[in-house]
Amino acid sequence: MLSHYYTVKEYGEHEISIQKSRFIAYINRATTVEEAETFIQDIKKKHWNATHNCSAYLIGENDQFQKANDDGEPSGTAGVPMLEVLKKKGLKDTVVVVTRYFGGIKLGAGGLVRAYGKAVSEGLTSIGIVERKLMRIMHTTIDYTLLGKVENELRQSPYKLKEINYRENVEVVVFVEENHVNQFIEWMVELTNGKSVNSQGKLTYSEILVS
Repeated sequence: MLSHYYTVKEYGEHEISIQKSRFIAYINRATTVEEAETFIQDIKKKHWNATHNCSAYLIGENDQFQKANDDGEPSGTAGVPMLEVLKKKGLKDTVVVVTRYFGGIKLGAGGLVRAYGKAVSEGLTSIGIVERKLMRIMHTTIDYTLLGKVENELRQSPYKLKEINYRENVEVVVFVEENHVNQFIEWMVELTNGKSVNSQGKLTYSEILVS
């Protein structure tokens, strides 16, 4: 598992108009080729009457699954520029389809490259990009009398509070970077004067919006 990587925040769409042609970018996450291909086919069915439905995706920890499809546009003028935008943004596990409705004015090869690249770039800006960091979920059990102090200190610390569970005692659940687990435990023990029970939970990704 990667310690961190960037991907699109969520599913979204964004439309631009260039020389009377409509370019609609559909962007989503996809962790497998099957997910990406299904997404592409769904958009193609939705816009069966469009002039083109060009697509690109970048999947895998090492970007081992890549594809760019021009869907009838001149070779290299649509899918590849779209894929290049994903690469330049450093994204992973992302699929994009740009649907074009021709407006009657030819853009030329250079114009098409710029148009498809712009559609994806503006789409990503509109939808947002997140950094996914691999975190260890830490479970800390304390007495209710310590909750105010611990919660206040956590909110001012570099650790990310996930949730607080109110039971017989209070369970505070925190996202901690894997290489900071021991440091967190020592900090929590000192903060509570040894009156806390700390245990490690599963590894998971925490997301932070970066743009």
